[in-house]
Amino acid sequence: MLIDALYRLARPALFQLAPEAAHRFACRALAAAAPTPTARARWRRLLVPTDDRLAIERFGLRFAHPIGLAAGFDKDAAYPNAWAALGFAFAEFGTITPRPCAGQPRPRLFRLPIDEALLNRLGFPNPGAAAVAARLRAAEPRELVWAINVGKHPDTPVEGALEDVLAVFETLAPWADFFVLNVSSPNSPRLRQLQETARLRILLEGALAWLRTHPGPRGPVPLLVKIAPDLEDAALDDLADLAVDLGVAGLVATNSTVDRGRLRSEAARSGALGEGGLSGRPLAPRAEAVLRRLYRRVGDRLPLVGVGGIFDAEDAWRRLRAGASLLELYTALVYRGPGVVGAILRGLQRRLDRSGAPSLAAVVGCDA
Repeated sequence: MLIDALYRLARPALFQLAPEAAHRFACRALAAAAPTPTARARWRRLLVPTDDRLAIERFGLRFAHPIGLAAGFDKDAAYPNAWAALGFAFAEFGTITPRPCAGQPRPRLFRLPIDEALLNRLGFPNPGAAAVAARLRAAEPRELVWAINVGKHPDTPVEGALEDVLAVFETLAPWADFFVLNVSSPNSPRLRQLQETARLRILLEGALAWLRTHPGPRGPVPLLVKIAPDLEDAALDDLADLAVDLGVAGLVATNSTVDRGRLRSEAARSGALGEGGLSGRPLAPRAEAVLRRLYRRVGDRLPLVGVGGIFDAEDAWRRLRAGASLLELYTALVYRGPGVVGAILRGLQRRLDRSGAPSLAAVVGCDA
């Protein structure tokens, strides 16, 4: 499409800017190009196909198609409805903490173009739950499904994680179609300790109890858990079993990785850029393997969201067949531009035509 050609022309100039500056510029440009619901609907009709075969229903919500914006792209919910203009079916905002958080010192975001990857150690920069609530309240009515990624503040000890999570729930539940609990970012001190089964059980039991006793108009807000790709297989099995046992709504697989073994970029591989989580192409094999293992463990009992290195329709098709019901994009939006959602959906339509499957929902997990 023309928009893809235009982005290929614009990308070298964007990449001359520091990554965070380019990100701010691109987000503001999107908001300026689609400032109203009418304008966003027009862009959406131009960029993405409408096809009932692409729709999917999970944890009580209907998604026009499976592709959403991953957490971290709109960290502070600054553009809640703008992502509808690009055709996203849902957007995951955050990670949001109960109090404002500055995140890690700059520079903290790096492009690795030779790998089609990003390295970040952003931390959880966000204005806090109250400020996000004000933004979401002002943005109503919502034009796509809103998910809110929740985490403990970096200054909060692991033992205080539940208190932080419940504070965010209390503030943001009216604007969350579903919550995602972040226990897997490599960029927040000690956060990954919360993936240990005993700690996670306590955290999830408390979080789920609060949601069940504070239902919204459609009942309790669904809670998903986002996990790391760096877990051992036995730990993945334990986590999946726990999620099923406690009644978690789903798992998001996966967060960014600390493994740099697949990188070609010498600076990142050598550690010259410092610590951080890796996303993009090099993450894809492990993210898909984790997804496949989880689906084999839980089957249809627990919806899975696939994220990590999804760039095109073939990547998306593989992830759906491996067990994902929904998919999220992050790094692909940086390297492929605003036409990436439509390109993936049109490719999925062609694959449905060739396969004879009646819908995307029918292919979920068929190759796990």
